[in-house]
Amino acid sequence: MPISTSDEGLKRVIGVQGLALSIVNMVIGSGIFVLPAIIGMAMGAFGIFGYIFCSIMMAAIMLCYAEVGSKITTSGGSYAYVEKAFGNFPGFIINWLFFFGWGILASAAMMNIIADSLALLWPSLLNPFIRGILFFFLMGIMVVINIIGTKQANIFVKSISILKLFPIIGIIIFGFSHIKIDNLHWEKVPSLKTFSDTTLILFFAFAGFEASLGVSGEFKNPKKTVPLGIFLGGAIVLIVYLLLQTVTQGILGADIVAHKNAPLAAVAEKIIGPAGTTLLLFTAALSCFGGVSADVMATPRSLFACANDGMFPKFLGKVHSKFATPYLAIITYASLIFIFSVSGGFKQLAILASAALLLVYLSVILATIKLRRDKEDELEKTFKVPGGLIVPFIGMASILWLLTSLNKWEILSTIIFITTICLVYFVMKWMRNN
Repeated sequence: MPISTSDEGLKRVIGVQGLALSIVNMVIGSGIFVLPAIIGMAMGAFGIFGYIFCSIMMAAIMLCYAEVGSKITTSGGSYAYVEKAFGNFPGFIINWLFFFGWGILASAAMMNIIADSLALLWPSLLNPFIRGILFFFLMGIMVVINIIGTKQANIFVKSISILKLFPIIGIIIFGFSHIKIDNLHWEKVPSLKTFSDTTLILFFAFAGFEASLGVSGEFKNPKKTVPLGIFLGGAIVLIVYLLLQTVTQGILGADIVAHKNAPLAAVAEKIIGPAGTTLLLFTAALSCFGGVSADVMATPRSLFACANDGMFPKFLGKVHSKFATPYLAIITYASLIFIFSVSGGFKQLAILASAALLLVYLSVILATIKLRRDKEDELEKTFKVPGGLIVPFIGMASILWLLTSLNKWEILSTIIFITTICLVYFVMKWMRNN
């Protein structure tokens, strides 16, 4: 069967399995290697209910993405959805919030986690120069693979997703025989504040799936691929998180505090001995590498889509004549990740990434509601979330609740960033008109 091509000149090569594994790869990243300790220390065995509650919130957001993603089949993901519903200006803001406020900063952080993990085995990686060489080498691999072709990049992401899940699944399977039932009992229910603070952490542990939708212009049969891929990927993530938390809490119990920086490494050591620690360090590095690889595959499509709409420099919209990939957008995005990785400047802006992602989610939910009113898609067979506005309302209420937890400095930083984006938009518009 020949490979179809989108109106943008990109090849549609990603199916349900590819999208689902990309979501698993993006969501199950570096956080999973410390998350069980954070939840266990805060809520003990009751933390399982935090996962369940958080999964309900994320399910509402994912369902909205599934609905709007089955209607909008061009590249850009969150940007494309908001731009279609509300126009260029809101789309421009969302694209900046997503690709810079979340994508670049989060990927730069994961690159440093790779170096930090491997530095425990090779201390020379603490040297900034050697660290920079490692970053350049790894980013170069990602750029070459993604330029050669989306199909090849997707296979690469699939492979990393499967490889990094093996040690995690191994801990789950072999760890059940080491569980002590007493460690799974809770003496009291945590306070509402403790529960809400922990849920905020969990919320971002589930975040990242939306980056996989940046390659929406390269999905095979997007009306089917988007909802099924999101459902399958989200279900796998939830099951892995629940089982991993149960095993970690059941094995370590109150001792989880002593292993707060590397709880899974401690569990692996109890299961297979000292070699377990080394294995988990490599797994943590591989997991972060996979997360950044998936980001480099997906997010440049937002730059590509925005360039085609005249919102970003035109060169970012160029497609490689041989490989049919947005190669200049890929190189530009990877270069920005490299710069922030070696500079360390992302640490001061990391808190902005959290608020940025919440605003992106809120905008996509509003876009879902807006596009429901459009008559042009009524005859097309696209996915629609059942229950009217119940699911979008749950998503919006959850996001607004989490936004209230931001302090004054975080709110001010977000306002300043958005104001700067608005100024950039109007300056660019003035320059084009003149």
